[in-house]
Amino acid sequence: MTPTFRIDSALTLAVLAILIVGCFLVLQPFLTAIVWAAILCATMWPLFARVTRWFRGRAGLAALVMVLLIAVTMLAPFVIVGVTIAENADRAGEAVRTAIANGPPEPPSWVVDLPIVGTSVAATWTRFAHDTASLLEEARNYIEPARKALIAGGATVLGGILQLALSVFIAFFFFRDGDAIIGRAHGVIERLAGERGHRLAMVATVTVRGVVVGILGTALAQGVLMAIGLALAGIKAAPLLGLVTFFLSPVPVGPPLVWIPVGIWLIHEGSTGWGIFLLLWGLLVVSSVDNFLKPLIISRGSDLPFVLVLLGILGGAVAFGFIGVFLGPVLIAVGYALLKEWAASAPLPPAAATRAIPLRPQQDK
Repeated sequence: MTPTFRIDSALTLAVLAILIVGCFLVLQPFLTAIVWAAILCATMWPLFARVTRWFRGRAGLAALVMVLLIAVTMLAPFVIVGVTIAENADRAGEAVRTAIANGPPEPPSWVVDLPIVGTSVAATWTRFAHDTASLLEEARNYIEPARKALIAGGATVLGGILQLALSVFIAFFFFRDGDAIIGRAHGVIERLAGERGHRLAMVATVTVRGVVVGILGTALAQGVLMAIGLALAGIKAAPLLGLVTFFLSPVPVGPPLVWIPVGIWLIHEGSTGWGIFLLLWGLLVVSSVDNFLKPLIISRGSDLPFVLVLLGILGGAVAFGFIGVFLGPVLIAVGYALLKEWAASAPLPPAAATRAIPLRPQQDK
């Protein structure tokens, strides 16, 4: 190998590395949206193929229908919740002002019977009930932290909505040009890993579809069912609490954090029948979706252990925002499935292979 050839190869690799780093830096702000768009397209590709046949092969029109369906399914709940919050903002503000002016009611008799903290809690509650000035002074210590937390939470939600909207926009091009993208991807896989690479790609695709439909489909079903139950019980914030249920669905014991407190509150307010109805609705209807539908669907794609699901949810939320609640488990599931497939198809070392082969044939008994 001549020095000139070595220099040319080194320069080519350096330029290629700089180009890859530059492309990564340019696309880094949009990686979450790109990955989520790719996951949505991989999950809904069979439906897209059917829609394309309905439109006689017009992929652009079929892609438009698909992204409209995704947008209605994933973005419409945020619009409904925003309208609900706007309609009830004045009422909530007036309720807060009235509560502060009148002060809290006397503590219930059972508070003083609480173990360890009952006496001190009852004394503090009674003091605030008779001294509104002390209550206001104490509340001021929490107003500024609460304001900062609300601003940070609002910015996080807004950023997630923008990422979600961007992923829907990107998904249109993935759908429209999907055949060309899949063809190039097959070419790259063939050059890098051959037939085994195609097998791993198929495993990844099946896993993505199973986990996304299992987690996202279960969350959507639980959110809708929770909103229906809350609306039947007369809860005006039913859309908002349904959306909260949607995001809590992947979290273990998440939806009960919505329907149990609301049911208890209804019973405390005197609506015993509706409170019991909501508790039964959450237990028998909402939770049944999580107990039966999710394991059935996910088991088709990946037998992901519970601890990895939990770590995927928490880590995904930290890394990608609230979209990561769904994106994290999908990535973990794909990695887990590929690792299992790779380990199952890896050749045994000589010693292990020797142990695996019986040295003497077993005699028929």
